Amino acid sequence: MKESFVAIQNLNLKHQQKTVLKDLNWTINKGENWVLGGASGSGKTSLAKIIAGKQTAIGEVNINYDHKSILPATALFVESWYQFKNLEGVANFYYQQRYTSQQAKDTLTVHGELMAFGKEKNLHFDQVEPILEALGFATFASSQLIELSSGEHKKLQLVKALWLKPQLLIIDQPYTGLDKASRKNLNILLDQVAEEGVQLILICNDTELPSCISSFAEIRDGQLFKVDALETSTSTEMNFKEIPAFLKESPVYSSENIVKMVDVNISYGEKRILKNINWEVIAGEKWLLQGHNGSGKSTLLSLINGDHPQSYANELYLFGNKRGSGESIWDIKQHIGLISPEFHWYFDANSTAWQSIASGFYDTVGLFQQLPYSKSTQVDELVEYFGLTGNKNDLLSSLPLGKQRLVLLARTIIKNPELLILDEPCQGLDQQQTQHFNQLVDELCSNGMTLIYVGHFESQLPTCIEKRILLEKGEVKTIESINTESRYCESRSNLT
Repeated sequence: MKESFVAIQNLNLKHQQKTVLKDLNWTINKGENWVLGGASGSGKTSLAKIIAGKQTAIGEVNINYDHKSILPATALFVESWYQFKNLEGVANFYYQQRYTSQQAKDTLTVHGELMAFGKEKNLHFDQVEPILEALGFATFASSQLIELSSGEHKKLQLVKALWLKPQLLIIDQPYTGLDKASRKNLNILLDQVAEEGVQLILICNDTELPSCISSFAEIRDGQLFKVDALETSTSTEMNFKEIPAFLKESPVYSSENIVKMVDVNISYGEKRILKNINWEVIAGEKWLLQGHNGSGKSTLLSLINGDHPQSYANELYLFGNKRGSGESIWDIKQHIGLISPEFHWYFDANSTAWQSIASGFYDTVGLFQQLPYSKSTQVDELVEYFGLTGNKNDLLSSLPLGKQRLVLLARTIIKNPELLILDEPCQGLDQQQTQHFNQLVDELCSNGMTLIYVGHFESQLPTCIEKRILLEKGEVKTIESINTESRYCESRSNLT
């Protein structure tokens, strides 16, 4: 007879009068490793937090730890988002601070964070070095936490979890923000800790999983169902509402030249982030930006959207004007619609969904003025299009991560911008939402919008992409034209 490790009985959870979990039962036996999948907002993260003791609910959760094991008798939950604090214990950072913090040491370094964690958990530092190497994170020791990208923050949390090796390890969206090589190496590391006795619950809808995974489950209507495998996305056209009329119009371009970089270099002291970048984006082009975690993608985008202070020290042209010729950061942002994991981190979570979308007209992180009727109507149209009518007055922070992402995606396109910068826009979305959004991107771009798209997952890209720039260690490795037929076979062998 199998021995139970986690036993959950009659678990119930409500959030703002909405039932999330209803009489949920789940038994995880000793030695089993699970993947928990399903639709965004179905309650997966809430269930994980309850198991790990991070959230309360009605019902019973019992974990039968082995107190004779050398592994810590604990359940560690790795969140999809990591909330860090500065040296004074405060977490109220602003978006551009990531690029200005090099002058002021506001946060711990990666090395300092790991040292503090190792001391707290009584771990030996030499045991973490192979994990750092495997995830390509050994070179980030001196980087401040605020300087890290979303993928790099994910790696830091995974390093700590794999170093600790708790008896139960729950990871929410383990592959989010990771390049292809890091995803492969993570699976190897997860298999290794599973062999040592760590039991896994991975919350994701991915198909490239560690070989130790033995069981699959989904949450539907508040209850858990064991399935043979997670459903995979198909290329079938989805039925969704017609795109709002104001987004069918071509953007009004101020210049044919959207971006032009001439021998652009970015350095922090001795550390060179970008090296002699030459790149030109013409109005209407659709680009894919790729590269390993830490290759310089986020820094490159920060130059384009006006957030990086070193843009003035380089030969950089945006929308026909040389950077530093008298334009303000707001003059630049009025041309751009932007979504990125980092922007999501710093957005005002206390705005309602409606206010968050409306703020895209003014490039602010909240709505601070009343909209005219014509603009309010456009917000209402996008709320309905994205299926957010029932959530329009809900605080952004109260929504499931997938719906938060949809709100910010709607905000990104609300002003029909000349340039759409989509940095891993589908993080947190389920497969249906991802397909829906990329079809929307294809429709938008068919009307002449310029696109720069960052994506690590080859199956989650819009079909309109026609060119690719590939970065490696801060340098341009490849600039090439691509097409739909060849993109997927080429991407299997590229750096991402």
